[in-house]
Amino acid sequence: MKIVRVDTPVDDITYGAVEPEGIRLYRGTPFVAWEPTETVVAWNDAKLLAPVIPTKVIAVGQNYEDHASEMGNDVPEAPILFLKPPTSVIGPLQAIRLPDQSNEVHHEAELAVVIGRVTRNVAIEDVGPQILGYTAANDVTARDLQLADGQWTRAKGFDSFCPLGPAIDTDFDPQEGQSIVARVNDDTRQSATTAELVFGVGELVSFISSVMTLLPGDVILTGTPAGVGPIVPGDRVEVEIEGIGVLVNPVVAG
Repeated sequence: MKIVRVDTPVDDITYGAVEPEGIRLYRGTPFVAWEPTETVVAWNDAKLLAPVIPTKVIAVGQNYEDHASEMGNDVPEAPILFLKPPTSVIGPLQAIRLPDQSNEVHHEAELAVVIGRVTRNVAIEDVGPQILGYTAANDVTARDLQLADGQWTRAKGFDSFCPLGPAIDTDFDPQEGQSIVARVNDDTRQSATTAELVFGVGELVSFISSVMTLLPGDVILTGTPAGVGPIVPGDRVEVEIEGIGVLVNPVVAG
């Protein structure tokens, strides 16, 4: 199933599931009291939103060997974690806004994990049922501020710096090695597969849940491959993950 969160004239903001005829609206959420209605909305009558609004976004740094190398770092011995605020989340076709504080903002294509249950101290072999599904993400980063600050909160935390979407795919299996591609104005910048993750999804969820309790709807960004680079006003950024879809966002000033 592919789950979307939409704004429609029928039911304002609600969750739905992708069907051949359009989007079937659901009552409740994928996390609590989830049941289908009889209403199917045509794509032209629905505005796609970020598929989830998490209580927190936990991101993983340097989780592709080639990206660690391009940043001048070795592969870490344990996952490197940082947080992005929920206010950084935007959905498909919403604009990435470049802040005046930065002169060098980069795209970072990533596979995102959406947690489905309260998760604490879960073993690697028990991670599967804790995951609702997967979506595409762009860990937008003010690279100059990241280097200047020596830590990543400001560089990663601006409003609009965490595009998510277009849908949560509940059947996606990252162990199959699906492709992850980032394009800027149709120019391919990043290209890798989920098989290249240094720490796999099971390892990441287990490790993170040993540090903090994960709540339904929380999002884990699993890391970006090599090829990160600058974006400027007027650009169109695409993050495509095989089997999930294409997340598209324009770039604007301010």
